[in-house]
Amino acid sequence: MVQKLLFVFSFILCCTWLNSKVASAQNNTPVNVIYIMADDLGIGDVGVYGQDVIKTPAIDALAKNGMVFTQHYSGSTVCAPSRCTIMTGKHTGHSFVRGNKGVTANDGVKYDYPMAGSEITVAELMKQKNYQTACVGKWGLGGPESEGHPNKQGFDYFFGYLGQGNAHRYYPEFLYENEEKIKLKKEVYSHTLIMDKALEFIDRSADKPFFLYLTPTIPHADIDIPEELIGEYDGQFHEIPHPDGQHYIAQQKPKAVYAAMVSLLDKDVQRIMDLLDEKGVLENTLVIFTSDNGNHKEGGHLPNHFDSNGPFRGWKRDLYDGGIRAPFIVHWPAKVKAGSVSYHVSAFWDFLPTMCDLIDVKVPEAVDGISFLPAITGETKQKKHDYLYWEFHEQGGKQAVLKDNWKLIRLNVNKPEQESYELYNLTHDPGECFNVLDQYPEKVSDLKETLFNSHETSEIYKFKTEK
Repeated sequence: MVQKLLFVFSFILCCTWLNSKVASAQNNTPVNVIYIMADDLGIGDVGVYGQDVIKTPAIDALAKNGMVFTQHYSGSTVCAPSRCTIMTGKHTGHSFVRGNKGVTANDGVKYDYPMAGSEITVAELMKQKNYQTACVGKWGLGGPESEGHPNKQGFDYFFGYLGQGNAHRYYPEFLYENEEKIKLKKEVYSHTLIMDKALEFIDRSADKPFFLYLTPTIPHADIDIPEELIGEYDGQFHEIPHPDGQHYIAQQKPKAVYAAMVSLLDKDVQRIMDLLDEKGVLENTLVIFTSDNGNHKEGGHLPNHFDSNGPFRGWKRDLYDGGIRAPFIVHWPAKVKAGSVSYHVSAFWDFLPTMCDLIDVKVPEAVDGISFLPAITGETKQKKHDYLYWEFHEQGGKQAVLKDNWKLIRLNVNKPEQESYELYNLTHDPGECFNVLDQYPEKVSDLKETLFNSHETSEIYKFKTEK
């Protein structure tokens, strides 16, 4: 009897040890990462942030089952520089690409100014831990044969638009698959191909650690979608038709089509989550959803109709929060508490150090970001930014600094005779309605010092007032 009891006890101990080993192995499994970045989607376009007309159930479910950030900022107020901050972890006072700047490639097409090969990207860091890496959608940091091409910046696979100017058309002449130009002859809705390629990458990579940087162009103008996909929004609004313009196509139903574009993106988010579940990797995949900058007012879209910028002032090309405050949702069942909210102040340039923290690689030197991994897991104390900084090289030149929830904005940097400053307290005035510049001279002086110290001169993106 004693021998039987000893055997049973030993068997239980053995099973417990084996189970702990299995659990330990599962905990050490590399985390898959999918970073989904919409294009010009306003923070107010998503249900979880207050939208009540456009339907976004899948994105809202990400929030319900994950974490919502209330004060996350994009890297810039336009496309290319915002994407550079994600890739390199540097704000626009230090980043290589600081504005939308075109260069003509050997194929005669204008692409974006290429990011330098010396820059260290998130994808290159992920490759140090043998991640399969892909960028699918819009790149915007270098055209064909340039050192900024995604295949030369750490991505094993690329499909989509290399240049943002080409991405204004949803029925393009061509897209790129790695270095190969895929001719489409304006016959294919590009978003469909982009999502198919993204799902194919997940499908073939699910048995290995993977990083997918998914950057669909929806809902950037053109305001365009196949007629059969307008669905429930058709006829729902009083429309103001948009005439054919220099940059964007004519659109008879801009409100309905815009809403349908956002809902189409939402349906594709659901397709991604369903595939992760089918592949058995949903639990251990970190999914992030955001937008590259504030909502646009182009191609017939009227952001005020849908309250696209939520309670915030301004939109794309502004350094008010409506131009740079981004939706930011994190879903990771293994680590992130469902239905949680983070008030941590964060920005795009935090993504690179967060990934370094996640996969245990050294953060490159001269990075401005800090890891937000503690904020989403709650396992260690979250560090805070001393300040956030932006600069913008259009519309006369603009700079902004956010410190202790005080924001100082400098306008007309390139026009000294018209230069002006504005000061806002976002804690008490999140809509930036009241410029209190004259009431807080000491605060202005402190923020000016931070603003000037945050900008390093770039030979490519230089303010006109710099020598």
